[in-house]
Amino acid sequence: MTIKNNKALLQQYCNAYRTSEFDVAAAAARKFFLPDAVIEIVHPFNKQVGSDAFINDFLKPLSHSFENLRRSEYIAMGGEFEGAQWLACTGYYNGNFIDSWIGINPTGALAYLRFAEFHLMKEGKAVKSYIFLDIPALMMAAGVWPLKQTVAKHAGYVGYIPGPATLDGLIWNQSNPESSHKTLQLTEKMLRNLATVDEAWRVDWHDDMTWYGPAVFGAFQGKEEFAGFQTPFENTFSEWISAIMPDSVTNHFTRMADGEYSCLGGWPSLNMIQVKPFLGQEPTDKRVFMRVCDFWRRDGDLLVENWVIVDALHFLLQLDCDVLKMLSDENTM
Repeated sequence: MTIKNNKALLQQYCNAYRTSEFDVAAAAARKFFLPDAVIEIVHPFNKQVGSDAFINDFLKPLSHSFENLRRSEYIAMGGEFEGAQWLACTGYYNGNFIDSWIGINPTGALAYLRFAEFHLMKEGKAVKSYIFLDIPALMMAAGVWPLKQTVAKHAGYVGYIPGPATLDGLIWNQSNPESSHKTLQLTEKMLRNLATVDEAWRVDWHDDMTWYGPAVFGAFQGKEEFAGFQTPFENTFSEWISAIMPDSVTNHFTRMADGEYSCLGGWPSLNMIQVKPFLGQEPTDKRVFMRVCDFWRRDGDLLVENWVIVDALHFLLQLDCDVLKMLSDENTM
């Protein structure tokens, strides 16, 4: 199978969510995933084994809680990493939030749940997948997020996150290999320049960049605004090590580019030692790990947009903070 063939399979799978019929989406999932595929989903779902587990433990409850559930993507891409073929996409689930979901009480109104997913493809099937959800964003929209938002100079924007300004993120056809190579090289160069004293990453970004961070951090526009988040974030930890660094104990499961877009994911990606308060949690002085995914858009020689989701609930558990338990305790008071 070529990457273009695999993209066609992803497109068919995505199209099944254009209708709100659960049976259509479930049938598409059984067709897309290998029957015993390993599907990692953010906490509290975590490891699911098999398409049936994905359907019964994740998709069916989601469809029950969100009436007329649909899904749309604004970035879809494919590429190779370490000799394997990967697909990725990001966008939103949406529906009327009518029943409790993972302990979050319904609002009775239209709600959006941002997602990103990555699929390792073999012989026309997804055999290993990673699915990120910005659950805190849904909680904030419902008015039940219990923690401080961020370590930035000021709170970032929280709300609906748009797709690429150029409206060209759905890359179903084959892209220019030279463009893909240029994008990946620039992305990797920028990543190696994070957590540097002189903020060496600045030269790789457009002045009017937009960083669409997860809700626990917020979104920021412009290099100065981004630095107002990124530098305090890095300084909250005595070590802040990305999976791209050779001495990291974490790895990226994929890191690829498709035309002017690139993406990566790590399960986990960052490893750090907390030495300052973070999201309202006091320092633990222990090494913690963060599941992270990113999508970028390149414009010419610079990166201009970046979409990020982290598994915040899993990360906070390592800081002895169980957000869903806090929510459950609040609901029973």
